[in-house]
Amino acid sequence: MDAPNTPHGSSGWRPGLWWRMTRPAFLLLTIVACALGTATASACGCGLDPPLAFGTAVLAVMAHAAGNVLNDLHDARSGADAGNTGGIFPFTGGSRLIQNGETSERETADLANALLLLLVPGGLLLAVKAGGGVIGLGLAGLLLVWAYSAPPLKLMARGLGELTVALAWFLVVVGADYVQRRQFFVIPASVALNFAAMVAALLLINGVPDAAADARVGKRTLAVRLGPTGAWALYTALTLGAHAWLVVSVWLLIPPVPALGGLVSLPLSLFASGWLFRHRHQTAHLRPALAATVAATLLHGLGMAAGFAWLGGQH
Repeated sequence: MDAPNTPHGSSGWRPGLWWRMTRPAFLLLTIVACALGTATASACGCGLDPPLAFGTAVLAVMAHAAGNVLNDLHDARSGADAGNTGGIFPFTGGSRLIQNGETSERETADLANALLLLLVPGGLLLAVKAGGGVIGLGLAGLLLVWAYSAPPLKLMARGLGELTVALAWFLVVVGADYVQRRQFFVIPASVALNFAAMVAALLLINGVPDAAADARVGKRTLAVRLGPTGAWALYTALTLGAHAWLVVSVWLLIPPVPALGGLVSLPLSLFASGWLFRHRHQTAHLRPALAATVAATLLHGLGMAAGFAWLGGQH
């Protein structure tokens, strides 16, 4: 239980608050990405090592949590979250814990640093068990986590946030497969591509309600740069492109036919696109589109993972 009325600068034992600071609902994206990568390896007859799969998921979730905490820290320092009165919680505007006085920038920085430090020994142990490729994947992932929010790069403020998160979740799927397979392979890379596009679309639509506040502090996200109509057009291209690539890649005999289970998300993506277009100038009304996008992204990954898992069970 969180300590009541804890001062801003406190560094006491507050695990409940720390958990909330990581924005746990969004960590489901990483769990689904790990499940997808693990399933692609299992479907190819590489077997399944449950302890390694669990360890991979834990480390990936910790990296994602560190990224969320760092994002809250730097948005607080820039004033983006403090000036954001149009955010739609919990989808946009950060955790709001600093702005609500429940924690401080110092405690937020300490939590981010602790998570990043814990990743180092965990990643090395996983590399010993699964192969040296884990180190390269881990270093690339940590670089993306840091560069997304932190100066001097601040990629999220330069219109590169969507590309950054797409690369990060691409690496999660490929990495989860690598841990089981012990080598890189084209099938996980193929399905990681469309899943990454869905994650990029999720970040893009989440940026639309925040665009006005972000623009005021010089945070030039894609939603700011493109405007409401441009953001809708790119969102639609990303989501339709993700589903189209899944179909084309199966036709090209890269992933197997059961991977088409990922198409279960298409109706939700179409709904979200239509709702975003209709309310693109009334961002306070975007909650249904934001919720549908989260659900579509999770279902896209889970649908593909279920198809691969079914195929793996046939071996």
